[in-house]
Amino acid sequence: MNKLELISALKTEADISKAEAAKIVEIFFNSMTDALADEDRVEIRGLCSFYVKQYKSYIGRNPKTGEKVPIKPKQLPFFKSGKELKERVNH
Repeated sequence: MNKLELISALKTEADISKAEAAKIVEIFFNSMTDALADEDRVEIRGLCSFYVKQYKSYIGRNPKTGEKVPIKPKQLPFFKSGKELKERVNH
């Protein structure tokens, strides 16, 4: 399912206009993105959680040349599925 399909499903289920459904989806995703940018955890009980994982700097290796390359510290978003989602997918 992509963003447009999600908007369409919301429009149908909630019996609202496509513009209203699109605005709701935008608010939802923007709120999640803002929270993660502030390094907050986003948890949707039973479905999933998103969090930001911190990585320290380390020495990597260029796969083509074998040359050692310093890798800067970074932060990446992570997704963890909830128990109910796992059960539903695994029926």
